[in-house]
Amino acid sequence: MKLSELKPADGARKDKVRVGRGTGSGCGKTSGRGHKGQKSRSGGGVRPGFEGGQMPIYRRLPKRGFKNIWRKEYAEVNVSTLNVFDDDMTVDAVALVEMGILKNVLDGVRILGDGELTKKLNVKAQGFTKTAIQKIEAVGGTTEVI
Repeated sequence: MKLSELKPADGARKDKVRVGRGTGSGCGKTSGRGHKGQKSRSGGGVRPGFEGGQMPIYRRLPKRGFKNIWRKEYAEVNVSTLNVFDDDMTVDAVALVEMGILKNVLDGVRILGDGELTKKLNVKAQGFTKTAIQKIEAVGGTTEVI
């Protein structure tokens, strides 16, 4: 089998129906929209979730919880991940993105204490866990909360 021999399975692809091309086509005049009514008009139809005036399900069901719109979401990095850096380097959000550890920084970076650290680093972040501070300082590194 070659790439040029590939074709879709029978019935997987249908030809596009050209509507409004005369009565002989089988889909002329009203073009499959029927006669009159909201759905026959141009731009007609109802919005998603509309149930004909009945109270819609998204309003009938109870709401739960609270969504804090000012919540800060931090990008989290474990101390074991910081071993990719060289000794005495300054590690901050920009350095983490450049090394490909983080894709985006969100509202800041938080260093977590999972794993072991073998390099002496100067780490600058928005937050640290207690174990992360202990492990960074145990190998001679420094932590700075921005």
